[in-house]
Amino acid sequence: MTGAGRLGSVKRGVRKGGESAKAAIGHIADLIIENAPRIPVRDLATLRKQFPGLGPEELADKLVAGASKGSATVGAGIGAAAMMPVPPAMLAELATEITGVAAIELKLVAELHEVYGQRPPGGLGQRSTAYITSWTEERGIDVAHPATVNAALGGQMKRELRQQITKRMARDLPSLVPFMVGAAVGAMMNRRDTRKLAERVRKDLRKRQVPWDRLPELPPLERQVGPRKGLPGESALPGEPEA
Repeated sequence: MTGAGRLGSVKRGVRKGGESAKAAIGHIADLIIENAPRIPVRDLATLRKQFPGLGPEELADKLVAGASKGSATVGAGIGAAAMMPVPPAMLAELATEITGVAAIELKLVAELHEVYGQRPPGGLGQRSTAYITSWTEERGIDVAHPATVNAALGGQMKRELRQQITKRMARDLPSLVPFMVGAAVGAMMNRRDTRKLAERVRKDLRKRQVPWDRLPELPPLERQVGPRKGLPGESALPGEPEA
């Protein structure tokens, strides 16, 4: 199929798949929310043991570099969808990428809060919701002001998450159109966007950073038992940093 023919196929699929895309966005949003408590997050004590001798900024740099590499790997995999003549296959690739990158970036957001001494209060479910809000709004959670934490637990969170996913899908779609450039563009865009997310979250967290020697002793982070749920046909999340 020629490049023009493939472009026409994509455009027809986008028109025909509008309703299915909306349904997919809702499903992906629900899946991300449900899976968030199952993402393995390392607490500060674990991170300092794994990266001895590093200060907060150096440790944060390491986390960002690992997450950016992981999201780039996921983005490169979507390049194959650019060669598929069947638009639903492309939509499935996008959905897989979004859930994969979301897991990587949520893990990064949570661990950056640990590094800067800004662990949100509450149990696993409350923290997971706070981290999802931090991810969707691209900001750090202000744990010193309960209003910002409570806002993260409100009904507005799911609506904002759906909007964030819509933006990601709209952003990713053009990278599938150019002929033979999907993999390279997908990797570059994901790496860039993960770094931008980290920069914005870190900028917020630095304003409220608590030095490690002034942090109260915190209990280890608990984890929810059970595997993450995936999309049909999805196995392990590709490119996710190891816990």
